Amino acid sequence: MTETETETELHEIFSQNLKKYRHDFGLTQIALAKKTGVSTNFINDIESGKKWASLTTMVKIANVFNVHIYELLKPPNLLPDNLNSILKKYTEDVDTAIDRINSVLLENVKVTPPEKTTTPLVKPAGY
Repeated sequence: MTETETETELHEIFSQNLKKYRHDFGLTQIALAKKTGVSTNFINDIESGKKWASLTTMVKIANVFNVHIYELLKPPNLLPDNLNSILKKYTEDVDTAIDRINSVLLENVKVTPPEKTTTPLVKPAGY
C-alpha cells in the first residue's frame, strides 16, 4: 500500500469514526463544532471526507469524546461494537450447541421409574 493509499484509508476511517462517536454521544455537527472551536462546515467537510483535520483538531475532537486519538483512527472492524456482535454470535452458537447436546443425551438416556412398593417410606405418627 502506498503512502497516499494509507493516508486516504486513515482519512476515511477517521471520518467514519467521527460520525459514529458524534452520533453515539448525541451531538449535532453544530454542537461538536462549538465544543472544538472549529466551524460547522469544517466538521461536515471532515465527516464527508472533503477535508483532513489537523492533529490539533483531532486531539480536540478526541477530548470531546474522552477517548485517545487512536480510537478515532482505529479501523471499524476493531471497534468494540463489532467485537460485541461477534462475541454475541459466538455465545448464541455455543448455547445452541449445548442445547443440541442436551437434547441428544436426553433422547439416548432411558429413565426407569422407581418400582412401586407397598411399604411406606415414612412411618405414620404413632407407630
